[in-house]
Amino acid sequence: QVQLVESGGGLVQAGGSLRLSCAASGLTLSSYTMGWFRQAPGKERDFVAAIRWRWTGDSTYYADSVKGRFTISRASDNAKNTVYLQMNSLKPEDTAVYYCATKPGSMEVIAPRYNYWGQGTQVTVSS
Repeated sequence: QVQLVESGGGLVQAGGSLRLSCAASGLTLSSYTMGWFRQAPGKERDFVAAIRWRWTGDSTYYADSVKGRFTISRASDNAKNTVYLQMNSLKPEDTAVYYCATKPGSMEVIAPRYNYWGQGTQVTVSS
């Protein structure tokens, strides 16, 4: 059974940083893409970042709104099956529930194409 568990959300002032974690079980992440999405109240679930394992070096992709501020990475120990989202220079508009998700194969930015989802973690950025 695939399970994704996010952690690391919280309240932070604008300009601050947070690191989200997503621990995966029940699958081998080397065969999957891991993505982060976020959803603010009354809005759609938007793509944030994705990472795809490659022996020659991981591939990553970011939404324009977070490029240069957020970094997606995975644990150096493959056995940990954990993906991180380091969020720097946070803005009030980054406030949302953040979800990690996974799908087999290549990176995509469309939420319904991801098969498994975590329960979400709240990130609130105060101005």
